[in-house]
Amino acid sequence: MHNFLATAYFQNKFVPFEEANISIATHALHYGTGAFGGMRGIPNPDNAEQILLFRLERHCSRLSDSAKLLNYDLPGAKIQQIIVDFVQKNKPTKPFYIRPFVYTSDLGIAPRLHKIEKDFFVYGLELGDYLPPDGISCRISSWYRQEDRSLPLRGKISGAYITSSLAKTEAVESGFDEAILMNSQGKICEASGMNIFMVRNNKLITPGFNQDILEGITRDSVLTIAKDMGIEVEERAIDKTELLIADEVFLSGTAAKVTPVKQIESYHLSTKRPITEKIKAKLTSITKNQEPKYQDWIYVVDC
Repeated sequence: MHNFLATAYFQNKFVPFEEANISIATHALHYGTGAFGGMRGIPNPDNAEQILLFRLERHCSRLSDSAKLLNYDLPGAKIQQIIVDFVQKNKPTKPFYIRPFVYTSDLGIAPRLHKIEKDFFVYGLELGDYLPPDGISCRISSWYRQEDRSLPLRGKISGAYITSSLAKTEAVESGFDEAILMNSQGKICEASGMNIFMVRNNKLITPGFNQDILEGITRDSVLTIAKDMGIEVEERAIDKTELLIADEVFLSGTAAKVTPVKQIESYHLSTKRPITEKIKAKLTSITKNQEPKYQDWIYVVDC
């Protein structure tokens, strides 16, 4: 059972969460013509009157870019102000997740993005660990990641997540925690809603943007942290067999944070994960605003 935050932003005003409802005829519900963001926040461990939001500006900028792909002009600054107001009205007391969503709100039936009403809402829920933090099992999905030439993968377009949903259910129903998808070229791409990293010979390797991945914000954070730690980083195509013999594998994402992978198909990975653990510890410390070097990644909301 989800514990939703009491107040949502809906149709240009703040309302009780239970009253933020859309029509069954809503265009986006039928055609997947929406885009969403996702960001985490926590109460400041050192100040009960403050909420800490991780990389708020970057999240709002990406959602604004996603909205452009839907022919919707929604400035990142406007999204940011609404989210800050949203947090101040809800005053969360536990770690939480914010879901801002842009969508075609018209009640028309023609699939299109021109001459159609758009809208924007925000809601949130309390959220701890999305995946088991001690490690998960993954299978290689029979479903493939879409290509950018057929679906705009630079945005978090809601319709694209049918593939993620199929892959996740296939994985869980066959006894695994998560799915790893390959792209149309047969290279490792990402998980159902997370980017993927592997470590080989003390080098951190992850698929590049040319592999049809989502431009993950946690992914970007991991790469920056690793470089700052002096870890060699490489963005390139990854073969399936490389993943199976990797020294370490982990997933990254707003919900997943940094989650180690302990098994892929029938292959068990090492339980010694020195690079994964260093990056995970640093990222956790950053989100608590305990790392002065990364203070610009934390937006402090006074409640």
